[in-house]
Amino acid sequence: MKRLGILISGRGSNFEAIAKNCASGKLAASIAVVISNRADAQGLRTAREMGLATVLLPSKGLTREEHDRQVVEALIAAKVDLIVLAGYMRILTAWFIEQFPQRIVNIHPALLPAFPGLDAQHQAWEYGVRYSGCTVHFVDEKMDSGPILAQSIVPVFDSDTAETLSNRILAEEHRIYSEAIAFVLSGQYRLDGRRVVRLASAQDGN
Repeated sequence: MKRLGILISGRGSNFEAIAKNCASGKLAASIAVVISNRADAQGLRTAREMGLATVLLPSKGLTREEHDRQVVEALIAAKVDLIVLAGYMRILTAWFIEQFPQRIVNIHPALLPAFPGLDAQHQAWEYGVRYSGCTVHFVDEKMDSGPILAQSIVPVFDSDTAETLSNRILAEEHRIYSEAIAFVLSGQYRLDGRRVVRLASAQDGN
């Protein structure tokens, strides 16, 4: 069974959804380790309550390179097949990404390439778009710019606040992240430039 390494910095609701799908067998993978750079991360407490292996690697006082090397060592020790960013509030160095080519995924609460960066839901709501959503993508050296694996559209209602929109987007994040992880682990795709092209067997659902 494929092994996931989860990186978190906060509440870890996407991690929790993934963990539940792994436990139920809906996602054919196991969580090898949950790593956080923050001791107060709720997701770290949740992982411990679930009996999962956890590693706390505080980033404060370290350079990005120093901290990334510690995280990479922990991921290698856990023998992970895929690295999943679940609210990990740090930008990975190019060196980190080079250690795991096409093996790091992230989810962003907007329809990339629109509204990259922090607080994307509020950005979308304030801009006045009629549709927003979420995007699962491979991680590359730039912020929220890697090849797109999956997207889900969420309509923006006139009655919405940034908070209500965020909550509906989050529900879609919980759904599509595990689906995208399963797709990556299946290997049924190829990269054509920026485009992630599904192979015939994946398109047929086989």
